[in-house]
This record gives sequence, C-alpha cells and structure tokens, in this order.
Amino acid sequence: MTAIQAGASIRPVDTSATTPVLDVVVPVHNEEDDLEACVRRLHRHLTDQFPYRFRITVADNASTDATMAIATALAAELPEVDAVHLSEKGRGRALRHAWSDSDAAVLAYMDVDLSTDLSALGPLIAPLLSGHSDVAIGSRLARGARVVRGAKREFLSRGYNLLLRGALAVRFSDAQCGFKAIRADVARELLPHVADTGWFFDTELLVIAQRAGLRIHEVPVDWVDDPDSRVDLVATTVADLKGIVRLGRGLATGAVPVRSLRAQLGRAPVGVDAPGVPAGLPKQLVRFAAIGVASTIAYLVLYALLRTGMGAQAANVLALATTAVANTAANRRLTFGVRGRAGAGRHQLEGMVVFLLGLALTSGALALLNHLTTPGRWLELGTLVLANLAATVLRFVLFRGWVFRQSRQTSQTREAQS
Repeated sequence: MTAIQAGASIRPVDTSATTPVLDVVVPVHNEEDDLEACVRRLHRHLTDQFPYRFRITVADNASTDATMAIATALAAELPEVDAVHLSEKGRGRALRHAWSDSDAAVLAYMDVDLSTDLSALGPLIAPLLSGHSDVAIGSRLARGARVVRGAKREFLSRGYNLLLRGALAVRFSDAQCGFKAIRADVARELLPHVADTGWFFDTELLVIAQRAGLRIHEVPVDWVDDPDSRVDLVATTVADLKGIVRLGRGLATGAVPVRSLRAQLGRAPVGVDAPGVPAGLPKQLVRFAAIGVASTIAYLVLYALLRTGMGAQAANVLALATTAVANTAANRRLTFGVRGRAGAGRHQLEGMVVFLLGLALTSGALALLNHLTTPGRWLELGTLVLANLAATVLRFVLFRGWVFRQSRQTSQTREAQS
C-alpha cells in the first residue's frame, strides 16, 4: 500500500484517466428479485448523467439463491458492470473487498433497493472529484431531506444517531443511510483500521474519518423506505451497540491510530490559511463563550440567593469566588486543551488573579452605581451583567495570553510530534 502525503486528498481527481473515475458497489445477499432492476436503473442513470468512465460492481456475499447468476449475466451483457462473489456473509466485508480491489478514483456504494433517489448521486460525488471533501454521505436527517418511512424505523434511526453523538462525539447527522462515497486514496489508508464486517462498517469508517481530520460532506436525500426490507432490526441494533463500545475502547486506548492518520491525512486548520487569525481562536472563542454563559448564569443565581441575607458587595464576592474556580478548570480543559495535573495549581492561582481583576470591575461598577443612585434589584443585576461582560473579555485575553499560554503551546507541540 502506498502512503499518501498530508493534503493529497485536496487535489482534484484526474477525470481523463483510462481507469474508471467512479466505482459504485452494490452489496447483495439473496437479492434475486431486485438485483436486475436495480443494476439496469443505476446503469441507465450513470450512462445518461455521469460524464466520466464508471463501473458498477455487484458484490455478492454468500447468497444461496440465483443472485450471483443474475449478476454474472448482467456483467456479460453490460461492459460497465462487474460481479464478485464472497463465500462469507457481511455487507462490510463485501464493501471492503470490492473497494480494496477497485482501480477507480472515487468509490461509492448504495443499497440494492435504491431507496435513495439517484438524483442525489451527482451532488454526492462532485465534492470528492473537486477535492473539496474526502468522504460524502447521503443523509435522511439533514435539513432539506425528504423521507417516507414508518415510525419505528424513524425512532430507531434518530435514536442511534443521537447515541453516536453522545458516545463518540460524531458531527455527521446520519451514519446508516446506504448511500456513501469516499476517495480511493483516503479509503486505502482508512480501511485497514475498520474492523467491522457487517452493518456497523460504515459507521466505524465515518468515525475514524472524522477523528482523522477528514472532511465529510453531507447530501440531503429523498428516501423512501423499502417495505420488503429483510434487515433484522434487533440483531443489527445489538451489533451496532457492541460496535460502539469496541470502537470507543479502541479510540480511548490508541488501538485506532487516529493521531498518525490525522498527521498523514488531515486537512490543515483554517487558521493556517487565514493571516491575522491565530490557529484555534474561533473554536476557543465559542467554547469560552459557552462556559462564560454558564458561569454568568450560575453567578447571577448565587448572587440573587446570597443577596437576600447580606449586602451587595459581600454577595458579589462570594458568588464570583464560588464560580471562579469552576470557570478556570473548565476553560483549562475545554477551551485551551490543557490536560493533566501538571501546572493545575499554578493555573488556579493565576486564575485567582484574573478573578480579582474581574472582582474589581464588578465591585467598582456596583460602587459607582450606588454612589449615583439608589438602584432597584433589576438595575443592580443589569449593571452586574454589563460589568461581567467587560470582565469576561479581560478574562479571555489573560487566559489565552498569560495563564494557559505556555501549557497550550506545550500541548500543541506534543500533539504535533505524536
């Protein structure tokens, strides 16, 4: 296997090559009733709509009916159709075999029932051809998708994708739609790390692709449920849950080498190409703002509770001190990516200095307000909100430029070396 250089996936595909530009794999198991109509419809669509060389590969995995005979007959009749047979069952196994043997630049697959409208195939493939994206998926849950299916499947699909978001922190919306594509150079590097041979195969591939820093393009699809689908929902759900646990363990222990994959395949951070914008700054601002909102709400609730039994200045000091430690710890880990105990005490001490500066701002605002007027409770709270906004800006500047600067740089250096 030939390794590719970091960023190679950004180059456009050479569509003038003599080998197929696109290979669409249709994995099948005992599909003698649907196979011929599916292949002929797909072949007609690609002939009419796809301007480059293509191949359709029927990947039969352990069928016991006439599926392979039909696939062989279609391959003999249509030059762009090929048929392969595997003696073992498994959709993932069939895709791995067909994709690994293909000489096409872009690899795709779709289910034999063609539940997804083929008009989405062009938008699925285009960003891979241009180099805009590395992986593309059809999504029944993206905005703009039009889906017809029963309540049971809708519930299971949404529940599964919510579980993936919680357990594996995925950012794509639909892991299970049978309508996906990947650049072949990327597939060659990812496939050896995908262990599943069944229905969890494409979920595992997508998670590893995301962790490797690849760009995943989503296409909202028109999708109509196949009422004759023979997928065992209970068995598939159990297998998927086992797959999530296994993959999560592999990611946590380093058994899946996402760092080396990211170093080899991942796209450069946007900050590298944006002069004047420090790398990571946009994400840090978003996370800092989220933590700041939570801290401000907690501070105001505490202040309002404490204010009933003590003066404004005392309530302000206690409320700020209570939230300052949690705020520093949260920003240390989530905003600036500093982990481990090393330097934690120093960070909290320096964070306390930042807290005192924020206290001076808010206390000064309260003192000035009470000097000018006798404020009501809402005016007092409003003044504190404005003062806290100013303190928040100051806190971010000091956190980024002073408290966590050295530790953040050390963490980034270690990550780049690993």
